[in-house]
Amino acid sequence: MENTKEFLKAALDEAKAGLAEGGIPIGSVLVHRGKIIGRGHNKRVQQGSVVLHGEMDALENAGRQPASVYRDCTLYTTLSPCSMCSGTILLYGIPRVVIGENKTFMGEEELLRSRGVDVIVADDKACYELMQEFIQNNPELWNEDIGV
Repeated sequence: MENTKEFLKAALDEAKAGLAEGGIPIGSVLVHRGKIIGRGHNKRVQQGSVVLHGEMDALENAGRQPASVYRDCTLYTTLSPCSMCSGTILLYGIPRVVIGENKTFMGEEELLRSRGVDVIVADDKACYELMQEFIQNNPELWNEDIGV
């Protein structure tokens, strides 16, 4: 069994890297057979991107993979995935998603579950506290990121 704590920490490290760059602190790693093959963080601010959420950046950084690899991966993300990221998870057949926290934002977890994805919410205190501090200091940026 994969070391959930280790990989969630890697996702959190990505989130902190994004924050240090002036971005939104959401990070993600894509794990295949116990090895991180892609890591990323939200780069919407840094790159002026409309699509580079943490999950999308991790997938992009994993590079092009055969379908058989995606179907044998776990995606770790610090925050519940939005509809765009969840659609990508479904599109590539990623079977497991481990979420740091979903109190700050509840993404499309039910959609993922309804399509057979194993969704695990770690309820990680560090992930939650990082987002709460960010939102308190940057409410406009957070609202932009979630489309409010």
